[in-house]
Parts: sequence; structure tokens; C-alpha cells
Amino acid sequence: MSDMITADLVDLDLSADTKEAAARSLAERMVAQGRVTDLDGFLADVAAREAQMPTGLDGGIGIPHCRSAHVTEPTLAFGRSAAGIDFGAPDGPADLIFLIAAPAGADDAHLTILSSLARQLMNADFTAALRSAPDAEGAAALIRGDEAPRAAGGTDALSAAPASDDSASASASASQDSAVAPGAASAGATAGRTAPAATGAATPAGSATAGRTAPAATGAATPAGSATAGPAAGSAEGPFRIVAVTSCPTGIAHTYMAAESLENAGREAGVEITVEPQGSAGFTRLDPAVIAAADAVIFAHDVPVREKDRFAGKPTVDVGVKAGINRPAELIAEVREKAARGETTALAAAGQDAGTPVERAGDSTEGYGTKLRTWLMSGVSYMVPFVAAGGLLIALGFAIGGYKINKAPSVMDHFLWTQADSWGALLFQIGGVAFGFLVPVLAGYIAYGMADRPGLVPGFVGGAISLTINAGFLGGLAAGLIAGGVVMAIQRVRIPAALRGIMPVVVIPLISSAIVGFLMFVVIGKPIASAQKAMTDWLGGLTGTNAVLLGALLGLMMCFDLGGPVNKVAYTFATAGIAVSDPGDSAMKIMAAVMAAGMVPPLSMALATTVRGKLFTPTERENGKAAWVLGASFISEGAIPFAAADPLRVIPSSMVGGAITGALSMAFGATLRAPHGGIFVVPLIGNPLLYLVAIAAGVCATTALVVLLKGLRKPAPGATPTGTADGGTTPTAPGRKEQPVAA
Repeated sequence: MSDMITADLVDLDLSADTKEAAARSLAERMVAQGRVTDLDGFLADVAAREAQMPTGLDGGIGIPHCRSAHVTEPTLAFGRSAAGIDFGAPDGPADLIFLIAAPAGADDAHLTILSSLARQLMNADFTAALRSAPDAEGAAALIRGDEAPRAAGGTDALSAAPASDDSASASASASQDSAVAPGAASAGATAGRTAPAATGAATPAGSATAGRTAPAATGAATPAGSATAGPAAGSAEGPFRIVAVTSCPTGIAHTYMAAESLENAGREAGVEITVEPQGSAGFTRLDPAVIAAADAVIFAHDVPVREKDRFAGKPTVDVGVKAGINRPAELIAEVREKAARGETTALAAAGQDAGTPVERAGDSTEGYGTKLRTWLMSGVSYMVPFVAAGGLLIALGFAIGGYKINKAPSVMDHFLWTQADSWGALLFQIGGVAFGFLVPVLAGYIAYGMADRPGLVPGFVGGAISLTINAGFLGGLAAGLIAGGVVMAIQRVRIPAALRGIMPVVVIPLISSAIVGFLMFVVIGKPIASAQKAMTDWLGGLTGTNAVLLGALLGLMMCFDLGGPVNKVAYTFATAGIAVSDPGDSAMKIMAAVMAAGMVPPLSMALATTVRGKLFTPTERENGKAAWVLGASFISEGAIPFAAADPLRVIPSSMVGGAITGALSMAFGATLRAPHGGIFVVPLIGNPLLYLVAIAAGVCATTALVVLLKGLRKPAPGATPTGTADGGTTPTAPGRKEQPVAA
């Protein structure tokens, strides 16, 4: 690790008071060493990673990290804060901050070294030594492994410096008592936190790491019941055996910290635990024999577990990776209780890929409101490609064959290669088939978001029934939620071992489809169909002021979260209206207003960076160039980099412009049959010139507001923002204080 951290990358008196300021301070050291090429671009990548999941850990540790194209070589910077900085850890502020920067294409050797550091952070002697390090060179040496931290009693707590393969990830297991580590209260140490000292330096021989046995330290004792490759001494049946998988979005830090935490907790609990960290440097699969012999499984992950069906038929605990770091003993106790009850949760049968997409997105303690939003977004995200493909094909069919092309006979019976009408009919009919999947796909993948693959069959069946009974989009939502709930209920039933093999392919699809079909046909289908018809009739009757207000509301929704749940609700509402062979005029007006409003944010940011570039960072000005194309293509997400850097100015401004555009589009009576395409489908728009005027009005309004609000910011005295010629401040990530940069 000698090439990754030097004394110049260490700040033992970090004065920042927010995590954003801390990241900036440490990143500036990386820039000074030529390790980072674009400060703001790199910090944006750090902020994006932080937004996925807070990087604060129990024990006073903050470990912001990311992969970035702006990093020239793998780099680590370390800061020590006397006051403590909030990184979102449950136990309070962090005083030890590690900023890890990995290039977009970092090689496996460097990533393995970073994983070794992550494991060291779970060692109390290592963190205590960093808190008492007298100078930057000493702290850098500790992190590199040039010096081993001393445990209480004077023995080395780490037997060796990190190596460049996975065996280096084995670290000493030290039992804790109430003593305070030597020097832990010295300058720069914890903010109101004392580090527990190890009572001895013994390393359990054969401690389990990633499916392989780590070498024991010289003279180390192996306590009975530690996590070894064989049964515990003196036990006829052997210890309770657990296999675990850990993973996180970047696969650099949390993956390996969770693995180390689980292994340490396993040793303390007297169980045999073997962990497979699925990190960015690749992973070594657990021996199938080890999995077969395991009594239970723990998944601590924030990205899907690879080859998850290997663990089928075991009692399972499935949580986010932070839970694996912060409460490993609770997870072990929980999975042992499940094993004692014979509970196998969602992995009851071979071939089932348990752990729903919602569970993979975060901790199991999330509220039902958050889960419901994720379930719905799962369905919408899978539906959108069908909307785009089918809608554009239908629109092209109308463009080539005229507006009566929907009355054409089937191209199977009548198709002439030389006639444009035949080609128009072909495109229209292909698009119509694609559109026919919208509601079933929506329902199927809502159920998938709730119950994973077993939810697909009843979800698709329920969505198809919704179309049959004319319950439409609302029926699809209900069918998906019902299907997912039914499957989840079935999975909680204890099943005899002899029946587990047929559960995912026979029993669950049969029972869940029958229940969903009964409810949709007999119980709730008719009321939903009536509500759908009433809503459609109401929209069809909107004229004048009411229609304008509807357009403004849809415009606000499209610009509120730029591709997020609220945006998708408005978009799905619009596409559902035109997903019929002969949509009404009001449905096409709604579609036009929604697409026009969705183009406003990225086009506005592109214009703002052009007319007042000095208010934006160099990275934002580059993003502005791409935003022209994204906005013109109706990709609202093109404005996300700007909203993430300055949400309080960008989002309200975008909403104002979106509302203006949506209202004007409805007032002008613009119509649109295509659900996507931006300016490239203008020939398919009714009243195209006025439609473009509506978009231009919203873009100008948003641009003016953004420029005005950004121009009102006052820089600190004597400060010149990066990349500007004459003052202002550098736009920052959400929650970051504006950081003036000295000229």
C-alpha cells in the first residue's frame, strides 16, 4: 500500500465540520499529489456514492469512497477530527475519516489491498493506534502496514503488513474489555469515545475468511469454538455452521468490513462462519461442500447476490451490508433462531432466488411507504421500454400510413411490399402488440419487486385479466400488489422437505394465480374498471381552465424529481391514456404536455451553462453540452447532475418552467401519439409550432430563475471559485456548504 498513501495524504487536524467539507479537504490533497484530475467531478462521484448509503460506521469511522474517471491511480487519504463529523453512523460522529479513490478501471491487486484495509478497520487496536498516532508519517506507516499497532501488554496486534492477495485479509481477533487503549485519549483521538483495548494478541488459527483458512500468527492460540474449518474440539456434532455473503455497490470497503465483522462475531459466539465477500476484485466461490454442510445463511448486501440459488433450502437472514457491519451478533442470533424453528424464508426450494429487489435495495427495517414506492417503481421501470418501443412504432405507423391506419386489416392477410400503407400498418400492428404488454408487465414486475421470480406468474396473469375486464392501468397496479402479497404469504408457510422441490414451479404459480384470478374477476375487478372508466371520462371532459391546470400539475410532477417516482407517476398516467388502438383527443393532449414538461429541465440547464457559464463548474459546463441532446430526446435525467449539486435552486426553477410548459401545451391543444422521442417526433405532434413555443417558454423561465438564484450567492471575501473568471461560488453537492477556493 506504499504507493497509495503518504504523509502528504494525511491530515491529523481535520477541521471540517460536515462530511462534504471533509471529503473536499482530503480530496484537495489528492489533487495536489496529482492523484485526482478534476476536484468537483470527483466530489460529485463521492456524493453520488454517499447518496446510495451513508458511509459512517460504528466505532467513530467514516469511509467515503467511490470509483471515478477522475482518479489517476488508487489512492487513500486519511483525516482525524477532534470534534467529530457526522457520516450517518448510528453511534454518532466519526473521528477517523478515510477517503478511498479508485480509478474506474482499478486493477484487482489494488482493490484487494483496499479490502485488506477495510478489514483492519474492524480491529480495535488498529483504530486505537491511529487515534494516538503522533504525526502524519506515523499514521501513514500504520495504514500501509509498515508498523504494526500495539495491543495492551505490548504485543503486536497485527502479525504482518497487508499482502496483495485475499489471504492478507485475515486480521487478529482481539477480545475486548473496559480498559482504554494507550493514548486513545490523546490529541486528535475520539470525540467522546474510548477505544477498547485487546486483552491479548492471540489470533484464532484458521479463522474463516472468504472460504479459505488464514495462517495463524506465530505462537497464537486457537480458542475452542472459534470459526475454524472443522468441528469444535470436544463436540460430537461440531459447531453451528453459517455461510455468509457480503457485497456493496462499489465492492471496495463495506463488503470486506461486513465480512470481517461477521467473522469476529462468529468467533465470539462459538459458531463456524465462512464468508464469501463479493467485491470489485472478484470473488472466490464457497466450496459447495461447505454450503451443503451449513446450517444457515446470512446475506448482508446492497447489490444482488451472485449465484444465490446455491444457498437454497437454508434458514436465511437477508439484510443490508451496514447491518452486517453494525450488528453481526444479532444476525447470527436471528439466523440460529430461524434454524431452530425450521424456517427457510424465501429460499425454501431449489432454484428460488430469494431476497426481493426491495430487500436488496436496503435494510429490512425500511418503512412500508418506502417499500411500496420501490415495488411500484420496479413495475414502472420494466414497463417503460415497452412504452417507448411500442409507442414509437405506433407513431411511425401513423406518420407513414395516416391517421386511419388503425383501421387497416391484419398484415398477415394483406401486405404489399411496394405500398407505404402496408408498411405503416405493419409498424402500427407491431407497436400495438408491444403496447399490449404494458399492463401485464407493470403488474408482473410489481409482484417481482415484492416476491422476486415466484411473483411473475400471478402478476402477469393478474395484469392480463385487468386488460380483459377493462380495468386498465389501475387494475394492473392492484393485480401486481395482490400477486406479490399472495406469494409472500405462501412463502411464509412451513413446507415439508419432500414438497420443496415443486414449490417454485408448480405449487406457488398454481395457488397464487388461482387466488389472483378469483379476486380480479369476481371481487375487485369490476369496481376498478368502473373507476378507470370514470377517470377517463372525466379527463375527456376537461376543457379550458381545468385542462390548463391539469397541464400545470403534470408539469410540476415531471420536474419534481427528474426521473424519480413522482416523474414516473405522471409519465405512466400519460402513456396509459394512449395505450389503446384509438386514444381520445384528451389522452393525446396529456401525453404532449407530459413530454414537453419533461424536456424543460435538461434544456434549461444546457442553456444556463451557455449564457452564464461562470456560475457553473467546468464539470457542469461539460454536462451542459450533453444536456442539449438529452433534453431534446426527452430524457429528464439529464438535469440530475445539476440538481444533485444545487437542489434548492435547480429543482424549484425546473418545476416553474415545467408547469408553464405543461399549461401552455394544454392551452394550445397540442397532441401527441408517441410516448417518447422529444423533438424527433415533432412531425407527429398536433400544432407543432405552438408546442415548441410552449417548450421554449418553460426553458426560458427556468433558465432565468436558475441564473438569478445562482447569481444571488455571495462568495466569501477574497475567494474565487474554481473555473470562474470573476467571482461567485462553486456549486456544491446537496447539504454541502459553499466552499470558496483561494485563487
